[in-house]
Amino acid sequence: MLPRPDWLRDPDRPTLFSVVFWVVLVATAAGYASRPGTIGYTIAFCLNLVLVAGLWLVLPWRRTDGWRRPIAVVFLVATFALGLTGSEEVHQLLTLIAVANVAFVYAMRAAALIIGCLGIAIFISIVVVYGRGVQNAVAQTVPLIVFASFVLGMTSAVLEARRRRAEAQRLLARIRELTVAEERARMGAEMHDSIGHHLTVIKMSLENAERFRSRRPEAAWDEVRQAKETTVEALADARRWVRALRPLALEGHVSSAALERLAASFDGTGLTVSFEVVGGELPLEPDVELVLYRVLQEGLTNAVRHAGARHVSGRLVFESEYVVLEVSDDGAGRDRDARGGFGLRSLAERARAVGGTLISGDRPGGGFEVRAKLPVRAGATS
Repeated sequence: MLPRPDWLRDPDRPTLFSVVFWVVLVATAAGYASRPGTIGYTIAFCLNLVLVAGLWLVLPWRRTDGWRRPIAVVFLVATFALGLTGSEEVHQLLTLIAVANVAFVYAMRAAALIIGCLGIAIFISIVVVYGRGVQNAVAQTVPLIVFASFVLGMTSAVLEARRRRAEAQRLLARIRELTVAEERARMGAEMHDSIGHHLTVIKMSLENAERFRSRRPEAAWDEVRQAKETTVEALADARRWVRALRPLALEGHVSSAALERLAASFDGTGLTVSFEVVGGELPLEPDVELVLYRVLQEGLTNAVRHAGARHVSGRLVFESEYVVLEVSDDGAGRDRDARGGFGLRSLAERARAVGGTLISGDRPGGGFEVRAKLPVRAGATS
């Protein structure tokens, strides 16, 4: 069984509106069935009813729904047309729900304007077209306005709740960032003290070795061995701290998901960014994941700052023993007088440290490309 698209199970659609919609839709159909019209009107009414039900399933409920936004207007017209094809006043509740949807997708002001125009149109049609008098027009228009105000009030409450929830989520994310930043500042200070201690010991050992090299060679070699052992301890300590200070985007995510999120974060910079994953996802060691993340970050940042590119593509390929990341853009390429940025040189060294390679340069068709080939297990030879 094929999965339904996300917009068919739209979590933004208010549950109460869904319940009221289907109840009123059934009531509208039942009311028409008790007093059917001619065959032509019946066919038109049934088609109209099916159209309303179908549009309900694809209605957007946020302002950022792109191509689906005009569906809100079509749905409003379709619900109003039920009255023209023979429905009694029951269908007006569907029209009010459609107006509420307009408020969700466009703005409360637009919905209020529609309600005002609708009330005036109904009042005039009752008095002028049907000739039922002003009193009858008021009796039918006022309840509609009251119900409309109630529906718009509910809509306003839902929109305000959404706004507050989004604000609370932003505040929580900010608090988490500040908490992590504070913790990392503390860790950075501890790392400075730890590695600083090791470097001090190494410096003293090498100074002693230099001082003893002529008079006491054995003592000099003891100091060198001690410096070597301390260097190994410092390197291990540094690696532990680097792993503890991994980017937050890597925490709790597999490598491809973190890279996709990083690529998506550059969409608002004027670049069109695409990213694809080829092959089955393989578990990667933290050092390899970190190098991949930094390579993509460097490629995207360079495209924004220097290349004048309009499109950047990332491609992550999983092979049996290696993972390959290619980042290419359609910019101007590398300046011929440039000798290569520090960022790329540093990344090449980090790639070699985990047993991989990193190459970069101009593409034959124009633009710039960075390609990293890393072993699935850090430290393997390439």
